Amino acid sequence: MSYTLHLSKDKKFKRLVEGREPFELRKRKDITVYLCASIMSQQLSVKVADVIYKRFLALYKGKAPSAEQIVATAPETLRSIGLSNAKVTYVQNVARFSIEQGLDLKTLNKMSDEEVIIYLTQIKGVGKWTAEMLLMFALGREDIFSIDDLGLQNAMIKIYKLNREDKKAFREKLLSISSKWSPYRTYACLHLWHYKDNTPIK
Repeated sequence: MSYTLHLSKDKKFKRLVEGREPFELRKRKDITVYLCASIMSQQLSVKVADVIYKRFLALYKGKAPSAEQIVATAPETLRSIGLSNAKVTYVQNVARFSIEQGLDLKTLNKMSDEEVIIYLTQIKGVGKWTAEMLLMFALGREDIFSIDDLGLQNAMIKIYKLNREDKKAFREKLLSISSKWSPYRTYACLHLWHYKDNTPIK
């Protein structure tokens, strides 16, 4: 895979790539359910998030629900699976947006990365980080760098001996280093998460 050769040009990054099976990105058809699952998993361990998602599917006989089914589900039913009031609202916001504006793969595939972020962050409860994860793990975009992700920051601090005390200088350094990985920054993120064993929910 060509991305490994490109990332290996960065001498410090080379050891993260060497001897490791190349990562593959894939597209997901059900963007609405992916986004709902992403919101549900926020600030939770992978294990707890998995339990809540299984309970969520169980509400719909084990199948991924339609946006209409999610909107029709009573908020107290969604709370009963372990979601906070805020997350219930956000999940139903996603479903309503899907019905009213559209969240299908065809629509999103026509947009640039930045357009997708602007489009999705209109939804109350969907932030830039969530949109970036969707670009990587649901739309299969190869050149995304999620600068605010703590796992990525911590990995880069360790590998490149960075200091985060001066926030502005720190962010500039992160962007400067990651720009060398373009057009394969998503793969670089995957290697950094693997290095920190801190991969987000996919």
